[in-house]
Amino acid sequence: MEKFNIYCDESCHLPNDNSNFMVIGGIKCPKSKAYLLNHEIKALKVKHGLFEYSELKWNKVTEKKLDLYKDVVDLFFKYDFLTFRAVLAENKKSLSLDKYNISYDDWYYRIYYLALKEMIDINNTYNIYIDIKDTNGTMKISKLQDVLNHTLYDFSSSTVSKIQEVRSDQVNILQLSDILIGAISHNARGLSSSKAKTELISYISEKAQRPLIYSSPKSEIKFNIFRWSPRGVHNVWML
Repeated sequence: MEKFNIYCDESCHLPNDNSNFMVIGGIKCPKSKAYLLNHEIKALKVKHGLFEYSELKWNKVTEKKLDLYKDVVDLFFKYDFLTFRAVLAENKKSLSLDKYNISYDDWYYRIYYLALKEMIDINNTYNIYIDIKDTNGTMKISKLQDVLNHTLYDFSSSTVSKIQEVRSDQVNILQLSDILIGAISHNARGLSSSKAKTELISYISEKAQRPLIYSSPKSEIKFNIFRWSPRGVHNVWML
């Protein structure tokens, strides 16, 4: 049995943010390798002239820092023990939440469930770290932990042993998740105002050997995207 950490983040998760997409996903890393990876990300920051505790974020990608962000992306693809999965939820404005008697937050955590359920199995144990969304997340992530474990018929809650909200500025691997998720979101929304971000999207796509807009084959473990639509929009099921 191996222990893993999963570092999760999201983009365009608010209900009225004028985006028709939401992206939720995360990086899975063996717990034994987490210190190594965090240390290497810090070292890259220093190499490129930043303070080691500076925060890397998709929104901070500029031409001046592009080489740094490419090096951080290279770090993800360098190590076979790192995997990434994201759910690209489209047509957010077409959700029929009242029809299914669920709230927007309920839907948000169901997309989280879709992102995580393919990253875990009952033969290992997982600590999941989620970027803080708001002050009301503690109860919801406890419910998410129960649902994930029960899906695996683990009623002792030993598979997903912990889900914890953390601050992304304090966790380097979470910052790497933010970069990958930000690239998928930026690309899906068709934004083109930043030459540096457009170049970084192309760089990630080249490394992943696939466009960042379509669902990956389920067999693709290293860099997996699942594109989700509300039922009735593209005839795709909805939880």
